[in-house]
Amino acid sequence: MSHETDQKTLAEQFYATMLRARRFEEEAFEFYKKGMMPGMAHLYLGEEAVAVGVCTALKPEDCIGSTHRGHGHLVARGPDMGPMMAEILGKKTGYSKGKGGTMHIMARDRGILGANGIVGAELPISTGAAYAFKLRKEPRVSVVFFGDGASNQGTFHESINMAAAWDLPIVYVIENNRYAISTGFTRVTKEHRLSNRALAYGIPGETVDGNDVFAVYEAASKAVERARRGEGPTLLECLTYRWQGHNVGDPGKYRPDDEVAEWKSRDPLRLLERSGILSEQEISAIRSDVEAEIADMCAFAAESEYPPLSELGTDVFVD
Repeated sequence: MSHETDQKTLAEQFYATMLRARRFEEEAFEFYKKGMMPGMAHLYLGEEAVAVGVCTALKPEDCIGSTHRGHGHLVARGPDMGPMMAEILGKKTGYSKGKGGTMHIMARDRGILGANGIVGAELPISTGAAYAFKLRKEPRVSVVFFGDGASNQGTFHESINMAAAWDLPIVYVIENNRYAISTGFTRVTKEHRLSNRALAYGIPGETVDGNDVFAVYEAASKAVERARRGEGPTLLECLTYRWQGHNVGDPGKYRPDDEVAEWKSRDPLRLLERSGILSEQEISAIRSDVEAEIADMCAFAAESEYPPLSELGTDVFVD
């Protein structure tokens, strides 16, 4: 396969998956506004290139740990979107029978260890998975996504220090979207290039444009293969931006309008469209296919039934 053909194939895959993630979030927001979603959703709109670039670098047997803003990671990993949306709506056809909801979706068949409502909780979980892989001598890699806010949690140091000391097969991916709820990361962090923290642990650190899916994919591929060779973890910082507030109930007024507009002008989907790799006809065909998938997903989730009350006490303890 030539470089041009390979790039074209990747571009088609990237565009389709980013569009799925984008449309998934838009439809989740619509369900929320109709009163059909329990709880608050934390939307991934604008950050799609990070999840897609990283997850494309993984093999089926690898695993990911996700955050409260996890829908995009999960879509990028490739599970059935119908049960994903059903889970968000609390339906019994969801991946966790509707008991996990928007912040606790997991799909072990796709290596999704679960999204987490506690900031930074996914760091030790994913590190533990990497430890298990090494103990069992399995050629598998763990990836953990977390935000700039979570990089200031104690779990960050504890997890990355352990992984570095033992050369665990894991990639730590900071999604630096500039805000931890309403707090700008430069107000609470002296070193603004968060990948430089890797120096303290003796591991590689790299910062990339998190809205450029090819840049993310190339950096993630290098880090994943390094981990798979037994050479230990990498800290990858992806600079990106969430288009909306912290959750669907947050208007995000703490962010300057010109800052939001500037980042929206660097929409990951539009950047790929403007690259010229895909023709208008190819983009249109991908959009048509994805819209059909989204329609099926929404119908499945909306028409699914809620679990009966008899399910209330099940799945609480391990048998």
